[in-house]
Amino acid sequence: MTIQRGQPWGQQVQSPAQLPLMSSNVQLNQWIVAQRRSGRPISPVGLVAGDLAKTLGGDPSRFPGTVNEATMDLLRVECDERITWAASHVIGFRAWWRGEAFLAMNAQYYGKFDVAPRSHPNDGKVDVVHIGAAMPVRQRRLARSRALTGTHLPHPHLTSTQSAEATLQFETSMVLWVDGVRWQAANSVRITVEPDAFVAFF
Repeated sequence: MTIQRGQPWGQQVQSPAQLPLMSSNVQLNQWIVAQRRSGRPISPVGLVAGDLAKTLGGDPSRFPGTVNEATMDLLRVECDERITWAASHVIGFRAWWRGEAFLAMNAQYYGKFDVAPRSHPNDGKVDVVHIGAAMPVRQRRLARSRALTGTHLPHPHLTSTQSAEATLQFETSMVLWVDGVRWQAANSVRITVEPDAFVAFF
């Protein structure tokens, strides 16, 4: 069940034997997409590094041992009749220093940047931060610096929304990156939250 305000989330347990440990965004994504495409339920994983692990305070030294167990949402990504899934984020841009861009977050972090401070990977929502095309380069550099501490919002050229589903359309085609891997160019993309899609230990 997705997290509810004021309610506990997850539990402390002993890490299962032979638990696959995910040490990057790409590794976690490959694991999830392969199982989704096969039609099998997603097997539980341990999160030791990557943006989702960072969001949750994952630590490789906890395995094996006492860890936290909780369910995670996924982002279903649809574009031009193609479908994939993201565990951490979907990013779209042509160039960071000009034009519009977006960051659709299931995790809180994108590398060292605290992109979506309100994001939670089991709240049933995707956090979308949109960068307006008119944002000047100087303001982009300043926002980038402030994103290190999650203080880039509010800003007149940045919008942040939370929803269970988001359909994003762009004035010009941009490249989509799913969990850090270049996926395809697009003029629009639909992102839908799949609640409680898999179990993670961290």
